[in-house]
Amino acid sequence: MTDSKLLLCCFIACVLFVGVIGENPYRYFTWKVTYGDVYPLGVKQQGILINGQFPGPHIDAVTNDNLIISVYNYLNEPFLISWNGVRQWRNSWQDGALGTNCPIRPGKNFTYVLQMKDQIGTFFYFPSLLFHKAAGGYGSIRIWSRPKIPVPYPAPAGDFVVLAGDWYKRNHYVLRRFLDSGHNLPFPDGLIINGRGWNGYTFQVDPGRTYRFRVSNVGIATSINFRIQGHKLKLIEVEGSHTIQNTYSSFDIHLGQSCSFLVTADQVPQDYYVIVSSRFTRRVLTTTAILHYSNSKKGVSGPVPGAPTVQIAPSVMQARSIRRNLTASGPRPNPQGSYHYGMITPSRTIMVANSAPYINGKQRYAVNGVSYVPPDTPLKLADYFKIPGVFNLGSIPTWPPSGNNAYFQTSVMAANFREYVEIVFQNWEDTVQSWHLDGYSFFVVGMEGGQWTPASRKAYNLRDTVSRCTTQVYPRSWTAIYVALDNVGMWNIRSDNWARQYLGQQFYLRVYSPANSWRDELPIPRNALLCGRAKGRHTRPF
Repeated sequence: MTDSKLLLCCFIACVLFVGVIGENPYRYFTWKVTYGDVYPLGVKQQGILINGQFPGPHIDAVTNDNLIISVYNYLNEPFLISWNGVRQWRNSWQDGALGTNCPIRPGKNFTYVLQMKDQIGTFFYFPSLLFHKAAGGYGSIRIWSRPKIPVPYPAPAGDFVVLAGDWYKRNHYVLRRFLDSGHNLPFPDGLIINGRGWNGYTFQVDPGRTYRFRVSNVGIATSINFRIQGHKLKLIEVEGSHTIQNTYSSFDIHLGQSCSFLVTADQVPQDYYVIVSSRFTRRVLTTTAILHYSNSKKGVSGPVPGAPTVQIAPSVMQARSIRRNLTASGPRPNPQGSYHYGMITPSRTIMVANSAPYINGKQRYAVNGVSYVPPDTPLKLADYFKIPGVFNLGSIPTWPPSGNNAYFQTSVMAANFREYVEIVFQNWEDTVQSWHLDGYSFFVVGMEGGQWTPASRKAYNLRDTVSRCTTQVYPRSWTAIYVALDNVGMWNIRSDNWARQYLGQQFYLRVYSPANSWRDELPIPRNALLCGRAKGRHTRPF
């Protein structure tokens, strides 16, 4: 064997060794999506089940794990799942939004390949298409720290998931017809916890021990307040950020948001209410679960403890009290505060303003005067195959125009890889807004009432704000975020009020790199579904 051949063989052996020994673990899931009877509020409904479950199965992973999730669609209409808060590093191909993926047709399947790259924390998945979110199909995602990476609290005795939110007794396709006919949704019929109504779910604890409660607002219409009768909530994590461990008696969680608390079972052994109630609604909805001490001989009793209802000020103060724990490690062994987000000057400012126009006599919702219309071909596929006429990058302004006119458009905003931008969400309506950005965590640097101006930056928190993927904007107020656009792809920015999202309050941010390198973005998956004008094309041979 020649020296060159010997070197080549050694190189190949090293590559194979590193690939086999050094690769992160794989976890495999097979999900069957079906309709089934559910009774969240005591009324028989058609719900969306995953493997016969509502809510769907938990996903448990460790930082950097690879997840292989085969989804089989047994519904009678197309289906997609999106992964709320999972960053899909270099891989918007797997995002599960209609702008990035073709739907899974009835009777077909698609296998998602996800990596929990450099993430920890509490998130959830949900169906993103055809108002399916109102029928269930959602579940929790728990990303655990690697064993060698310390967390800033003792290991809890147990880890509970709380998937809470509003619910309608009408089936999702009835609600969809409301919206398609140009009307808004009626007020929700109730709230549920883990798919069940009043006192329908129990969390069992042992006296004196401490437990982690991971709470996500998976509703479609209302903010919620979470509390446990007689117990304190110690906040420890918000969508992947370890926080300063402030203690609260109750906590507001807005649409699409997730957070974690430590709760110590330090009260007289009996049963206590776990309470979720609606926030900022004139009619207050409330539901409960049970915190059951293992040695309890007394059930829940007495009135359900109250909480703020329509008051804005306590919620704003609470939101400002959430701070990042700068001494704790994140998914890597370096302190979270080592990234000095406040010392970087943004290259530009984008202002995003929501509105509720009527277009052609029907209720719509808009961003900067543009009401989003889904294209016949996913934007990501149109961009990859260079299919003309699907979208253009000038279809939505980066600043709200003057006047109240609005129009339909498949709105895509241009952005460059490695830009550092400031985004201001301006809300002139009388309702709380909730905004989500796929593919990223962003720094919530400020929120205040009134009109944002450059002078508003004087009040920014440029030291220890949390990074998260969903933020609220209070009525007639603004919220500002900083975000490093370090993730190439086509990413959805949307309202997490699902009627608003469905009727146009969303757009896509195209983060572009001219390098066309696998270092910046992974190649199109071999199994990518092709539809619309991309049908009949080819992905890649390997």
